[in-house]
Formats: sequence, structure tokens, C-alpha cells
Amino acid sequence: MFDYLKTTEDALASFLPSKNCREHKLIEAMQYSLSAGGKRVRPRLVFEFNALCNGFPEGAVPFACAVEMIHTYSLIHDDLPCMDDDDLRRGKPSNHKVYGEDIALLAGDALQTLAFEIMTSDKTATLVGEKSCRQCANVLAKYSGANGMVGGQVIDLISENTNAPIEVLREMDYKKTACLIKAACEMGAISAGATKQQVEAASQYGECIGIAFQIKDDILDVTSTNDELGKPVGSDNDNNKSTYVSLLGISECAKLINLLTEKAVKALECFNGETISLKKFAYELAERTK
Repeated sequence: MFDYLKTTEDALASFLPSKNCREHKLIEAMQYSLSAGGKRVRPRLVFEFNALCNGFPEGAVPFACAVEMIHTYSLIHDDLPCMDDDDLRRGKPSNHKVYGEDIALLAGDALQTLAFEIMTSDKTATLVGEKSCRQCANVLAKYSGANGMVGGQVIDLISENTNAPIEVLREMDYKKTACLIKAACEMGAISAGATKQQVEAASQYGECIGIAFQIKDDILDVTSTNDELGKPVGSDNDNNKSTYVSLLGISECAKLINLLTEKAVKALECFNGETISLKKFAYELAERTK
């Protein structure tokens, strides 16, 4: 059975630059956050959709690692004092608490550029073809930029202390969280040479579980503990942020998660391959406790 987690961890380590250089502190900071663990949701989705569309694991590796590098850079930046000012990430001190704000900022920048270096390399082009490389790089850039993840973070920042309505919250969570999960699903399909219909179905699945994922995060922020979650809880309330929980309540949020999860599962109907794993994964994310 294919071990996506070990494959991801090994590949992430192999893609990092050598620490035998003057800027070794930067590389150490990159490695610190990249190797801190986590659920590796996005890499798994790249591998899952690649396999579902009859691809091969080696062709999915660069894109699985690229999306995880983008995700990791965003976490480093989110934790900075100018953003959420969090001291913990995945149960460990945040990057800036270990390496300082300046190196943490640059480590995030370096991970972002390394992601695109990996996707557009000659080796990756040989594995999946230049067209797939270009399409995947375009997808990740689109969903992680001003109209995606970064834009969502800006909406998050400007919505503090404003009692943002549900419409703003939906847009923020779509961009900040769902877009990168959506990108992972699309890249998995594209790297396997999927049809347009299959890419669209993968995108629908990713969007639904991505929004459900964020709503679950909002619930856990008020029901979990620092030790269980591996990061500070209650930060949304401390920062006076509107969340699905504050606007709808936990019960309605749970119903919405179930609705989105079922919509994600239905999106898989257009695939001829085995979708049990992706269906199970959607339900697992909806029921997670950390």
C-alpha cells in the first residue's frame, strides 16, 4: 500500500537546500516549520486525485511538496506578531519565537519560491510534461495569491473588531482556507492528465471539504484545549473575530459541515475509479478533534 505520508516527509527533506552555506540559519528555519508534522491534508489530496485519475506517485510528488511548502509558509507568516501573533504551532514554539521575526519572514518567502522552483524544474517536466507543470503552477499561484489565500488573510485582518457578516466570512474562509485545499485536488488531477470534467469535480470536492475544514477549526477553537490542538485556542475570541460559531452557533455549524461533506462526496460520482478513500477522508475531516 502506498505510504503518502512517508513519501511526503522524505521528499520535503530532499527538496530543501543544503545547510552548508552562509545562510544556513534560513535553511534551518525552513526545515523547522516544514518538518513540524501536521496532518499533511494537502499532499494527501494531491496523491489521492493523481491516483484516481490513473497517474503515478512519482509524478505527484513535486506538486504535493509544493502545496505543502505554500501552506507552511502561510503558517509561518500567520503566526508573526504583525498577523495573529501566536506563540505555538503544531505543539512547538512558532518559527519567529525560535529564529526571530526577520528570519521567520524570510523563511516563509523562501518556501514560497522553492515551491514554484520544484514544480517548474526540468525533472518535473520530464515526469508529467511541460503542459501539466505550467497548469499546476498556474493553479497554485492563482489560489495562493491576492484572489486566494493571501487575499483571504487580508480580509481576516481588516475584519477584526468589525462584527463581519456571514457573507464576508464565507468569502474569507473560501479564500484563506478552501482555495489551497482546492488547489491540491486540482493539481493531483492535472498531474495525471485528467479531463476537464474530472478537474472540475476535484475542484468541487476540495472547495467543499476546505470550507468544512475551516468551520470545524472554528468549532475546535472554542471546544478544544491548547494541548489537544497544538496551538492557542480562543484566539478568535481574543482578537474579536467573527467566526461561523459566533454567528451561527455550534449546532448550526455542525449541520453545515455535514451538508458540505455530503456535497463533496457527491462530486466524486463522475470518477470511474475507487473513491472510498476520498469519501472516508472527507468524513474524517468533518469528525476530527484536532
